[in-house]
Amino acid sequence: MAWWRRRRREEWEPFDIFGREFDFIDEIFERMVRDIEEMFRRFERGEGEMKPIIRGFSIRIGPDGKPEIKEFGTKPEISETGIEERKPLIDVIETDEEVQVIAEMPGVSKEDIELNATERELEIKAESENRRYYERVELPCEVIPDSAKARYNNGVLEVIFKKKYPEKKGKKIKVE
Repeated sequence: MAWWRRRRREEWEPFDIFGREFDFIDEIFERMVRDIEEMFRRFERGEGEMKPIIRGFSIRIGPDGKPEIKEFGTKPEISETGIEERKPLIDVIETDEEVQVIAEMPGVSKEDIELNATERELEIKAESENRRYYERVELPCEVIPDSAKARYNNGVLEVIFKKKYPEKKGKKIKVE
């Protein structure tokens, strides 16, 4: 943990209403700084060319009230094919009867995309001449893999699954 963060925490700890709930932001920031420093060291040694870095994270509050963090972007490693592997930015939307997975993967065509699904997970692979994406997405509930419908348009992949056990809506009963 950064020295400035520790010092501030010690000074404000009696007034801290969140406790250590947001320490994950410090961890992600420090990991990103290490990755950037390593990239510059490799560049100085002449081990690679300078390429743009696409890296980030999204935070949202889950159904249990706790923050959910998802990383996306390039990994600091380069695969055996010489292409940087990226994690697509992914959003999972659950409705009463369906689960929708949206992945942003610019720079590939639909022929480059390979999807594999189980009842609880979706594996996304895509590789073109200069881009490579890979991610395993844990689904929020059990789905029917054979019901999957996938579309890819303008760099956005959308996969829709039917839930295995959809939430049943009750019938309204009139009281007389």
